[in-house]
Amino acid sequence: MRQNDSYFSPRELKSLGFKSVGQKVSISRKASIYNPELMMFGNNVRIDDFCVLSGKLIFGNYIHITPFCLLAGGDEGIFFEDFSTCAYRCTLFTRSDDYTGETLANSTVPEKFRHATISLPIYIGKYAIVGANSVVFPGAHLSEGVSIGSCSLITKETEPWGIYFGAPAKRVKDRKKILINQASLLH
Repeated sequence: MRQNDSYFSPRELKSLGFKSVGQKVSISRKASIYNPELMMFGNNVRIDDFCVLSGKLIFGNYIHITPFCLLAGGDEGIFFEDFSTCAYRCTLFTRSDDYTGETLANSTVPEKFRHATISLPIYIGKYAIVGANSVVFPGAHLSEGVSIGSCSLITKETEPWGIYFGAPAKRVKDRKKILINQASLLH
């Protein structure tokens, strides 16, 4: 198989029923896609092998989602601003079942017998990067320039241009803004 055969062609992307697809969008044929009618892709977006995409997903420009990521946008949505990235095996989800035992919890159970205790959108700001094996909870807001260390847990809003690490993640230091100059050369 040639390199280009690993990704859907622009014509094939159009036939998948996405809400919108920009220029230079590469989505692996090995990605699993659910609810494409709720997804919008800007320009220069790449989704790699074995990613699961479901629900409302809005991608800006120059976005890279690396292998084995789960993006579960539900009705609430996950919003990726320009130049943001999810490294290997990241999990982002906008809904969580009730784990207290008051209701049943899993997708096979009728809605009237289960309850999503959390149902909130996720925002990934411009220049933000989510490190490998990290988990982003419903309602999290990664502000501009945030860098999340590997194996971190993000549960709330972060402050701009910080490096966060841990479970739950805490700001450990400031992130440099030099990359803004490099990004400006792409426009």
